[in-house]
Amino acid sequence: MKTLVDINEDVLKEAMKLSEAETKKEVITLALEELIRSKLREKLKQSAGSGIIDMNFFELKIEKRGTSIKL
Repeated sequence: MKTLVDINEDVLKEAMKLSEAETKKEVITLALEELIRSKLREKLKQSAGSGIIDMNFFELKIEKRGTSIKL
């Protein structure tokens, strides 16, 4: 999808330098993906202890890996 946006050139250059992205498209995609991950982590942290997720950190890591441990 093509979109026209006005982005601060200095910010874009710094992001490209820090991320080592080779194109503007790549650095923008990386930035958007990182924003999504960050916001999802925030939501997960806010849910901790609320009863919405009934897993501890260790169980969550096991679930993410798709392995199970018999206790």
